[in-house]
Amino acid sequence: MFIDTHVHLNADQYEEDIGEVIQRAQEAGVVKMVVVGFDRKTILKAMELTEQYAFIYAVVGWHPVDAIDCTEKDLEWIESLAAHPKVVGIGETGLDYHWDKSPRDVQQEVFRKQIRLAQKVNLPIIIHNRDATADVVRILKEEEAEKTGGIMHCFGGSVETAKECINMNFMISLGGPVTFKNAKAPKQVATEISLDHLLIETDAPYLAPHPYRGKRNEPAWVTLVAEEIARLKSIPVEEVAKRTTANALNIFNIT
Repeated sequence: MFIDTHVHLNADQYEEDIGEVIQRAQEAGVVKMVVVGFDRKTILKAMELTEQYAFIYAVVGWHPVDAIDCTEKDLEWIESLAAHPKVVGIGETGLDYHWDKSPRDVQQEVFRKQIRLAQKVNLPIIIHNRDATADVVRILKEEEAEKTGGIMHCFGGSVETAKECINMNFMISLGGPVTFKNAKAPKQVATEISLDHLLIETDAPYLAPHPYRGKRNEPAWVTLVAEEIARLKSIPVEEVAKRTTANALNIFNIT
């Protein structure tokens, strides 16, 4: 049994064949999926999917790239959705310094507001970090994010940063990049960080694992992430499945 802890089945890329994609995931042993909404359109679609499928849960928040579009009304809406029994986290939020659509100060302000929102509704925070590690870690500390904890989504940082985040009550989630031949940092994290602190995800339709790199990703391939972690740790893949599933059920408070 596997849980894909971060997938975008609400993306336009699945419009034609979402039923088949979900069926393939189930056949691969993926028993639950957490669909992440990060703006009005994708949040609405994520909520729809939770109503259609018993094994799909939602995370709702505002993506840092689009922080400039986020209004107080949007945040109030996200807060109201947090009361839904199948909403299990706030995010993805964080900082993205790769794209320049939203100024850094705006991203940081919206990030802080969502950390506070997560604390108010007592849900874990799902963190997006691209080229912004120092500021992400600093803001998490300043906002006492350890009160709710959360997930470092598709973690690509160092072992040292992973340990710093774990000390703040965050899980480290690994995705497709851990399978890439040249991905030294994720492989080192998979090797050195205890399974007690690891989750698996696809971030589908993005970041497809080897040997599908460059193709549309899908949740069935979270098994390839688990297999690579098992290989790096020299343990059975069943052990990775069991432990990461238990971790996901625990952090999202689902059964």
